Amino acid sequence: MINYNGKIFKPISNSENGETSDETFFYYQQTENILTATYQGGQIKTGHLIGLIDDQGNIDMQYHQVNKNGALMTGICKSTPEILANGKIRLHEVWEWTCADRSKGESIIEEQ
Repeated sequence: MINYNGKIFKPISNSENGETSDETFFYYQQTENILTATYQGGQIKTGHLIGLIDDQGNIDMQYHQVNKNGALMTGICKSTPEILANGKIRLHEVWEWTCADRSKGESIIEEQ
């Protein structure tokens, strides 16, 4: 299992309907196979996520955030890890809003 504890991630790409950007930072914490994170920056005032990590390091998570417009946004996401040549982690994410228009998207975030 990949250990995400104490790692910081930043988006490098996102679908147009997403709210994270290269100004958003995610602060991951892990206990056993439970992942939690806080995040903020760019269009996001504050956000939290909670997820479960499987033996291959895949993450199944749910998130909620408040954006700069003051709207509470919620969603689900599945992240698949890739270990880069420099040893850092890149997460390929497929997500869906569980609020508003319930649209879907994809993003990539990388360990800083």
